[in-house]
Amino acid sequence: MTIALVVAAVLMGFFGSPHCLGMCGGLVSAFGLSMQDASPAKRRALVATYHLGRLLSYATLGLIAGLVGTTVLAPLIADNNLPRILLGLVLVFVGMVMLGAPFLTKLERLGMKFWQLLAPIRKKVFPLNTFPRALSAGLLWGFLPCGLVYGALLIAVVGHSPVTGAALMFAFGLGTVPMLVATHETVGWLRGHIGRLRLRQMNGAIMMLSGAAVIAVPIAMSSLHGDHGSHGGHSGHAQHMPAMTSDAHPPAHMDMSHEIQDAHNNHQDMPMEHYH
Repeated sequence: MTIALVVAAVLMGFFGSPHCLGMCGGLVSAFGLSMQDASPAKRRALVATYHLGRLLSYATLGLIAGLVGTTVLAPLIADNNLPRILLGLVLVFVGMVMLGAPFLTKLERLGMKFWQLLAPIRKKVFPLNTFPRALSAGLLWGFLPCGLVYGALLIAVVGHSPVTGAALMFAFGLGTVPMLVATHETVGWLRGHIGRLRLRQMNGAIMMLSGAAVIAVPIAMSSLHGDHGSHGGHSGHAQHMPAMTSDAHPPAHMDMSHEIQDAHNNHQDMPMEHYH
């Protein structure tokens, strides 16, 4: 299950990256302009550094989301099928988000207010001419409001552990890297193919179907176990019937032997005058 979730997170990041590029394009351009005086080799190293910071930021958020899931949700969903059903519902929800449903737009607006509060800190990391500044910029970038990020965090919440949540968010971030580090020509090619082939929509549909399957499996298994249990109950009841019958109604020859014994005892107890 964890491997499947990691694959889903990577695909979600990759096929959703055109949306990420629209959200983060200005930020990427600003980062590029701040590094224009660096050599090509150092520029590539700085780019890798701030993406590493972004992935670490995502992983930290995933760790927190997984911790919330294990502390808040675990007592409510222990020893039942609810974890799988909840995971299936989250996958269906995220699939609908990838299909374009505007469920998380209000949450994005709320996140934008928080992003505005970080403006004074963001200004201090420019220009990105050192590796600590590049890493700090990447760590801040992880808090940029994005509906896809919030959807991935929902998967991290039901990922069963904080470590799994961190791994899922790191995998999601890895999926977004190719689009965000590609050259202008490659970006155009990727966006064109993803848009023309509707790969994001296809991935959303696959996630919805996967979520529906995850929900259906425990329900079907519960129904099967319920049927087996009912049949077992009837057979067990039938096996106990003879013993109950024998206790309630003893055989006739046992009744006769008791009657003869009682008659003999009564005869011995009769007084001697009865014989004269």
